[in-house]
Amino acid sequence: MMLKRINNNSIMKESFEIKETFNAKPSEIYKAWLNSEKHAKMVDGEAECSSEEGASFTIWDGYIKGKNISLKPNEEIIQSWRTSEFNENDDDSKVIIRLKEVNDSTELTLIHSNIPEGQTQYKKGWEDHYFAPMREYFKK
Repeated sequence: MMLKRINNNSIMKESFEIKETFNAKPSEIYKAWLNSEKHAKMVDGEAECSSEEGASFTIWDGYIKGKNISLKPNEEIIQSWRTSEFNENDDDSKVIIRLKEVNDSTELTLIHSNIPEGQTQYKKGWEDHYFAPMREYFKK
């Protein structure tokens, strides 16, 4: 885990990286991330997702919102990302998800950057509300 601050126009921004391994192929994780029904089951919460670049998404009744910026099938997902805890004038943060096949599993690297200062709780949120339920979802 890496946690750092980025100075952007005199406003400090938070950033971190998390690596996790899941018992699934990259294609399974990629498809689940971008499919409303599968994403909802994967994180045990309401989700509206799309596998199209430029499309918007919402998770957990709009607590998380964003857009798909760039999609490389089965390899990388780049999204703008914000929660209802962001101030109205805060820029969206950026989430990069990289998927790499390792044996019969996938190493997922998540880089979350441009987070408003003082909101590092999202690292724990990813671990508790995404990666823990994803390990259960992808059990074989």
